[in-house]
Amino acid sequence: MTIEAPVVVDARGMRCPWPALRLARAMRAEPQVLLIADDPKAEREVAALAAEQGWTLAADPGAAGPGRWIVTR
Repeated sequence: MTIEAPVVVDARGMRCPWPALRLARAMRAEPQVLLIADDPKAEREVAALAAEQGWTLAADPGAAGPGRWIVTR
């Protein structure tokens, strides 16, 4: 069994709601997405979207700083 790396959605420089919208679009086709966003509001919006959709949201354990989340269906 091989484990594939998640698809990366790089939303740095985008203001909300764009990071959440890009995440939602990627999650249509992918079971897991790594979201990178630097808007301070992104964490709250992404958490709300994940809760609404029933997705799991976790901070990226390999991240050097904030603003990276792994989202799983």
